[in-house]
Amino acid sequence: MKSKKSIIQSALSTLELEAAAILNVAKNLDADFENAVSSILRCNGRVIVTGIGKSAIIAQKIVATFNSTGTPSIFMHAADAIHGDLGMIQPNDIVICLSKSGNTAEIKVLTPLLKAAGNQLIGMVGELKSYLAEHADLVLNTSVEKEACPYNLAPTTSTTAQLAMGDALAICLLECRDFNESDFARFHPGGSLGKKLYLKAGDLALSNEKPAIKPNAPVKEVLIEISKNRLGAVAVIDGDGILLGIITDGDIRRMLENFTTIDHLVAQDIMGKNPKSIQYDTLAVEALHIIKHNNITQLLVMNQNTYFGIIHLHDLLNEGIV
Repeated sequence: MKSKKSIIQSALSTLELEAAAILNVAKNLDADFENAVSSILRCNGRVIVTGIGKSAIIAQKIVATFNSTGTPSIFMHAADAIHGDLGMIQPNDIVICLSKSGNTAEIKVLTPLLKAAGNQLIGMVGELKSYLAEHADLVLNTSVEKEACPYNLAPTTSTTAQLAMGDALAICLLECRDFNESDFARFHPGGSLGKKLYLKAGDLALSNEKPAIKPNAPVKEVLIEISKNRLGAVAVIDGDGILLGIITDGDIRRMLENFTTIDHLVAQDIMGKNPKSIQYDTLAVEALHIIKHNNITQLLVMNQNTYFGIIHLHDLLNEGIV
């Protein structure tokens, strides 16, 4: 069992080697990388990403990143390809083949089949004198000096280099296509990530009651309205729905501290003026920023100058927007 110091040293050595591998990938970017991006942008089909072993796992991640950022892509395992899966490749598709050595048996069988079909082949390869590198139309150099494994066996720095190269491709393609947050939201409608990109403040407000009271309402009515809606606040509005202020649980506590009798008080006497608010069509994640920055728990939602509703911090937490 290694000491804690040697364990940390081992981890640092691994991370330093992998960081160096990524820097090496950056140094190796050339015209083939630019041409690969241009070819994919012009492609009327899909990007088929393939590999064997650990490279196949990285290929799957690259496919996931491509698909989520606007580049239609499919994973094809190199071993399965030569046993029927070649049928998924269409004439207009581009193939990216990942391989550290570029000389594995499956790659040597697959490469000439892809060339014979006429598909453009991009090799993401760690050995420039390999079979794959010599037969690919374009070569993305992911060579590394050594693996982080002390025996230079387990794919570590090599797969890190492949992953980084795949991310570089995806982001270049994203930027060239002017792929924006709205596009991203279309492909990520589920989960907290999707909600941050498309859920609006008004969507949350509509799921709540719309507590409101007139400025001359007696305090008893204020208390009933706050308690009834369980949002800890009520908006004070005029007859046209124009917002005048807000009364929160905190305002009620301060009222009890400051007045010995409350029978003569009305809503406008205890309301907070100029309350924090957000427009109904603003992303809900912005509501969270306002709530956190101002250390409040409720936020009024507006449609221009008209009161639309109210959202509570718990609404945002329940939707996973944190």
